[in-house]
Amino acid sequence: MFCVRSLFVVSLFCTSLVARADDWPQWMGPKRDNVWRETGILDKFPDGGPKVLWRTEVAGGYAGPAVAGGKVFITDYVSQQNVKVDNFDRKEFTGEERIHCLDESTGKILWTHKYPVKYTISYPAGPRCTPNVEEGRVYTLGAEGDLICLNIADGKVLWSHDLKADYGTKAALWGYAAHPLIDGNKLLCLAGGEGSHIVAFDKLTGKEIWKSSTSPEQGYSPPTIIEFGGARQLILYRPNAVSSVDPETGKEYWSVPYEASNGSIIMAPVMLGEYMYVAGYSNRSLLLQLDSTKPGAKEIWRDKQNVICPVNVQPFVVGDILYGFDQKGVMRALQIPDGKRLWESSAPIGKRPAGSETAFIVQHEDRFVMFNELGELLLAKLSPEGYTEIDRAKVIDQTNNAFGREVVWSMPAFANKHAYIRNDKEIICVDLAK
Repeated sequence: MFCVRSLFVVSLFCTSLVARADDWPQWMGPKRDNVWRETGILDKFPDGGPKVLWRTEVAGGYAGPAVAGGKVFITDYVSQQNVKVDNFDRKEFTGEERIHCLDESTGKILWTHKYPVKYTISYPAGPRCTPNVEEGRVYTLGAEGDLICLNIADGKVLWSHDLKADYGTKAALWGYAAHPLIDGNKLLCLAGGEGSHIVAFDKLTGKEIWKSSTSPEQGYSPPTIIEFGGARQLILYRPNAVSSVDPETGKEYWSVPYEASNGSIIMAPVMLGEYMYVAGYSNRSLLLQLDSTKPGAKEIWRDKQNVICPVNVQPFVVGDILYGFDQKGVMRALQIPDGKRLWESSAPIGKRPAGSETAFIVQHEDRFVMFNELGELLLAKLSPEGYTEIDRAKVIDQTNNAFGREVVWSMPAFANKHAYIRNDKEIICVDLAK
C-alpha cells in the first residue's frame, strides 16, 4: 500500500543498462526514482482508452508488480474471509500469500509459490511490497514479515526469514510495507525488534551481515541510500527519528529526533540539493540541511503547515520543487527550503477530497504518467505554476475500500512500452506505445 545506487565497473554498468533498459525490476523502477526512460510512448490515449493486451486473475494485495527479463512478478493473498475492509484495529485473518511469476508477453502464470499466513494487521487485503528482481533471483516481503528469495527459473525457495520470529517483534499496524533494497551483495530490510530496526542480509545466502538501530515500530519508509558529505549514507526514516548509518556496517553517523503520529511514516526521504525532506501523517514534517563535508545534519524547520505530508504516494522532486499528494487528498507543489506552497489541486482525482486520495507519480520525458485510485491513467504536466492535464483513461476497476469509498491502491510498473497494473481481482498489461 502503501528506495541507491551501487558502483560498478563502467563496462559492466553499460552492459547492464542496455540489457535492462526496458525493465522495472523493483519499487519505483530501475534507479528507484520513479522515472520511466523509454522512448516511443504515446502522447495521448486512443479513443476508448489504451488497449489491454492481457489479463490474468490474481487475488488481493497492494503490492505493485516488478518486470524483468521477460517476466512479471506479483504477490497476493487468498482468504475465505472478507478482507475487503479498511479497519484501523488488529483483527485476525487466515489465508495464503502467493508469489506469481508470469510470462510478460502473454500473462500466463509460469509458477506460483504459496505459504500459509495469519494476518493480524489493518487493511488486510494482501502484501504491500513490490518484489526485487536481480540476477536470476526474486526477493519478496509479505505483509507479516515473510522475507523470501526464490530462483526465477523454477520458483524454488533459496532462503527465507520469518522476521517476526527471528527478531522478536510483531508486524506494524499496517504490516510490513517498506520495500527492501538491494545494495551490492546485501539485501537491506526493515525487521523491527531491539537493535534490528534494519538488517543487512547476504542476498545470496540470507545470512545476516549486520543489524542496526531500535525503533518503537518498524514504520513503512523504505531504506534509502544517498551520497552526500563525502560518504554513502543509508537513511532510516523511523517513527522516532531520522538517522543515517554506514550501509557497509550499520554504524550510525547521525540522528535527528522525529515523532510520528500513529507510527505513520511512509514516504522515502527525498533530497533537494543539500536539503532532505520527510513528512508523515498529522502534519509531521521535517526539513534537514545536510553537511557537505561529512555525514551530518541540522534541523531547518519542522511541522510547518500546508506543506506535503504523504500517506500513500512518494513525492517527486524537480529542482527545488517537491510535487506530491498531501494526507488531505490534494496534490501540492512545495518550494524548498522555505516550505512555500505554490499551489494545490484536486484535479488528478477529479472529485472533492475526502482524505488520503491517491495518485502515483512517474516522470516520462517532459511530462508525467499518473495512476489514480479511480483506476485511471493520466498524462499531465507539472510546473511551479500548476497542474495541466493532457489526457486520462479508465483502465481497471476499484476493488477495495478506504474511508467509505471504492479504491485501487497499487503502484503500476512501466516497462516495454506497457503499464502493468493490478487490483484485487486481476493484473493487466496496458499498451502505451506510440
